[in-house]
Parts: sequence; C-alpha cells; structure tokens
Amino acid sequence: MGGGAFPGMDDLDPIAILVLFEEWDPQTESSQDDQAVCRFPGEPSNVASMASEDIAKLAETLAKTQVAGGQLSFKGKSLKLNTAEDAKDVIKEIEDFDGLEALRLEGNTVGVEAARVIAKALEKKSELKRCHWSDMFTGRLRSEIPPALTSLGEGLITAGAQLVELDLSDNAFGPDGVRGFEALLKSSACFTLHELKLNNCGMGIGGGKILAAALTECHRKSSAQGKPLGLKVFVAGRNRLENDGATALAEAFGIIGTLEEVHMPQNGINHPGVTALAQAFAINPLLRVINLNDNTFTEKGAVAMAKTLKTLRQVEVINFGDCLVRSKGAVAMSEAVRGGLPKLKELNLSFCEIKRDAALAVAEAVADKSNTLGAEGCEQLQEVLDGFHMAKVLASLSDDEGEEEEEEEEEEEEEGEDEEEEEEEEEEAQQGQGEPSPTASRKILDPDSGEPAPVLPAPPPADVSTFLAFPSPEKLLRLGPKSPVLIAQQTDTSDPEKVVSAFLKVSSVFKDEATVRTAVQDAVDALMKKAFSSPSFNSNAFLTRLLVHMGLLKSEDKIKAIANLYGPLMALNHMVQQDYFPKALAPLLLAFMTKPNGALESCSFARHNLLQTLHKV
Repeated sequence: MGGGAFPGMDDLDPIAILVLFEEWDPQTESSQDDQAVCRFPGEPSNVASMASEDIAKLAETLAKTQVAGGQLSFKGKSLKLNTAEDAKDVIKEIEDFDGLEALRLEGNTVGVEAARVIAKALEKKSELKRCHWSDMFTGRLRSEIPPALTSLGEGLITAGAQLVELDLSDNAFGPDGVRGFEALLKSSACFTLHELKLNNCGMGIGGGKILAAALTECHRKSSAQGKPLGLKVFVAGRNRLENDGATALAEAFGIIGTLEEVHMPQNGINHPGVTALAQAFAINPLLRVINLNDNTFTEKGAVAMAKTLKTLRQVEVINFGDCLVRSKGAVAMSEAVRGGLPKLKELNLSFCEIKRDAALAVAEAVADKSNTLGAEGCEQLQEVLDGFHMAKVLASLSDDEGEEEEEEEEEEEEEGEDEEEEEEEEEEAQQGQGEPSPTASRKILDPDSGEPAPVLPAPPPADVSTFLAFPSPEKLLRLGPKSPVLIAQQTDTSDPEKVVSAFLKVSSVFKDEATVRTAVQDAVDALMKKAFSSPSFNSNAFLTRLLVHMGLLKSEDKIKAIANLYGPLMALNHMVQQDYFPKALAPLLLAFMTKPNGALESCSFARHNLLQTLHKV
C-alpha cells in the first residue's frame, strides 16, 4: 500500500486498532427514570393493585393527553385497557379528534376486547397516516396479540386510511403476530407506506417469511394500480430472522427497490443471508443507512457486501460492528470505501477481529473522506493523522487478537467447508509462511524523536480474568468447555455483590446464536448453582443488588445502571427455570418485571418471555 495522502505511511506499524466510526442504534433511547423503591426482606405490594391504580388514574392521564399537529398521543400513560369499558375514554378522544393523522399508543397495554372497540373508532379516521404502536401489549399473552392486531388492521382498512408509517416495535408477538397484520400490509392502506418498524418482535424465520410475502404482495397490488409501494425505512432488529428469514426479506427488498434505510441488527444472520441481502441492496440505489450490527458475516459475507457497497453512491452510515468481518473482510471493505461511497459519514467495524494491517488499510481508505468518522482513536496513529485533520478515525481493537491461520480454521468450521477445501487452504497458508508480508516493515514513528516506537506485543490468549474485565462473546467461547467451572471458581460466591457483578458480565454477552447462548447459560448455571447452594449465601441481598444494577430499584449508593437489559433478562429467564433457583424469589422478581420501566420496555421480547416463565414458576 502506498503512502498516498500520508507521506511515510509505508513505515507505519500501528498497535492493534479497531476501525470504529461511532456505534449507532436507530431505536429510541431507553429511560431509567421509572424506578421502584423496595427493601428486602419484605413483601411487595400486590401486583394486581397496580392495575386498579392505573385505571383509577385514567381520567387524569387523559387530561394530559398530547394533541398537536394532527397527532393524538397516549404515549407512556401505562393504561391497562382490557375491556370496552376500560377504553371508553380513549375511544371518545379518538372520535372527537378531527383530522387525526397520527395516533400514539406506545407504553400502554391493549387487550383483545379493547382493541376491537378502538378499531371501531378508527373506521371513520380516513386521514390517519402514522400509527406509533410500539410496546402496546406489555404483559399480554402471545395468543392475545394476533387478534388485537387483526382488529386494528381491519379498522384502518375500513377507514380507507393511507399509512406512511407503521411502528409495531417492542411487541413480543412472534411469528403468529405477523399473521395479525398480514392483511393490513397487503391492503390498499399500506400501498403508500414509507416506514415499517418491527424492531424486537421475535418474528423468527416463519414471521420473516410471512412478512416478506406480504410486502411482495403489497408491491404487486399497488403496482397494478400504477403506484408501486415505495418503502423507504425498514427496521427489524432482534427478531431471530436467521438466514432463511433474511433471504426471504432480501427477495422482497429486491422487488421494492426504493429502500433508504435498513436496520436488521442481532438477527443471527450468517454469510448466506448476508450475501442475499447484499444482492438486494445493490438493487436499492437510494440506500443511505445500512445497519446489520451483531450478525455473522465472515469473509464470504463481507466480500459480497463490499462488492455491493462499491455500487452504492448515497450511503452515509454503515454499521457492521460485531459482525465477525475479520481481516480479509475488512480489506474488502476498505477497497469499497476507496473506490466509492462519496457520502460516507459513519463506518462501524468494531469487534470484528480485524488485525493491524487490515485496520490500517481501512484507515487509509477513509483518509480522503472529509467527514468526522469516529472517536477514541489510537493515540500514536492519531498524531500522525493530526496534520490531515483526521485525528478521530481509529479506536482500540480490544477483541482483535489471534493469528490469521486461526481465523481461517474458524471460518472453515463455521461455514462447513469440506475436507478438500480445508487441505487447499492449509497448503496456501504453508506456502505463504515463507513469504515476507508486504506490510511487515511498517513502524509507528515516535512523534518527538522521529525514531520507530517499540512494537507492542500481541495480546495474550483470553483467560477468566480477561473475560470478566472486558467481557465479549468471543472471549467466552475461547475459554473453552471449562469456562463455567473457571468463572464460578474465580468468583467469591459468599459475596452477593460479586456474584451480581459476575452474573451481569456473563449475561451481557448473551446472543441468540446457539453457541454463545449455550455458553452463557452454562456459565450462569455453574455460578448461580454454587451461590444458591451455599447456606451462607443471602439470596434476598443478591436479588436486591441485581435489581439495583439493572436500574429497577433505587439505592442509596450511586450506582450506574447497565445500559442494555436484554442479556440479563434472557439469562434470568433461563435461571428461574432451574432447580437451584429459590422459588420464593419468583414473586419478588415478578413484581419488578411487571412495573412500567423504560429500560424494560426497550427489551419487551425478553421481558415478555421472563414474565411468562415467572407466571409458571
């Protein structure tokens, strides 16, 4: 690689660096404002009383209902609408609102009967364009949600509404729930749809296929009327779509061709699904934002995606963080950046196991971009780049360690390469061992003396201490089959605070991917079985401290709550089903899971699963 815009770049050999251009999440930020105060031991207030209190305050909350610019909002009112009687005041507000264009029902819980009467009120609202209906079924059985959605959809269809935005995010309705709004998507009410948001709904492969078929049918029918569906924004993160679901949606995307933003993080998509999406993206030339964070590209998927990126001219944001792009994929990405993407503003390749030279290749590729591209840079390389106004291009590669040969072996295992291909790759690796790397002579220059700075040693293999200090899925897997025992041994299980800390660190790396999920569950089992089995272990104190760290319980100590509750909630859902879990703690945990809380609402799928489990314990 030549010096290009960086005189003397050929002499650089940066320490392990992470190409990170600001982590980005399109979804609404969670709030930690709703916290409960409780002291253990002691009994919580009856959960059912919460419902009666909500109903009693219905008139007061309606008085505060926001009305502005054609929008009627009941957002965050925590209304429990079970029956037609419960919903009568909401219905009156809807019926009396002239020119209703947007209806916000987020942060409430709507039952089947209440949904039916609300839908009846919507039948006369033909001007309705935006339905903000995320987190609308908290605490509902999954079987209640499809008929509720069906009723609401029928109301919109009868009204002759022309929707431009439909947001059903954070409703844990699963594959059957998609059936609930399938007819709506196929109807003329959605021919004008621009934004479809289905984040964190647990659709699964089946739901993804149903959704793809509905979008395809919507496009076909709208095209027949001379006005093809022009969907611009598609959001479906945390839905366990996997390869088959993603491939089905890719086919629909290729037919639609008007997408500007696609957000599909945390869906367990591997290289076949990534490749299918890449091919579909190539047929959507207006794409500005691509967010596939926390899926598994490997080299095959990264190369396919890089090929598509070369053809796209409008892309501003790329989030492929935690996607296992690896060095070869990063080099392919760097070539795509170098060869195009004139409007690029953010590029996230964090936690992708990228080596030094590959990271530098990406850095050089983005060097001629005039945008601000990141934070927490590598200090030595930043000083070199200071003169070029690019001091914030790079950040630490905390997880990018190991040898290139290990990468190839892991990819072969993950992608199921046959023995013949493995032998060919091994031969190529052996042939390459005797050849000097074209970038092996690069050195980082000391900014004061101009002399080469000492090269930092490669990071050591992961051990328990390293994992607990800086947890990641990759580090947990590298600990091997003994990781549960090692983590339990490393933790002082006589101290509830230390057990909470270990539990949260282990659960924080939870992913729906089978290998990571199993590793997390095994580690949680070993840790918590050891703790709960000890006669001296204070279970109430453990739960108290856990709720404090999760931001669900106030404490006199100033403790910063963890940002993302998805992993801990999924780990708790597993833990409470085990024989070692004290069943006496279930009612206490249920009480806190039931109370309204912004952080919980942002993880409604995990919360819903835990609530269902707790009701059975």
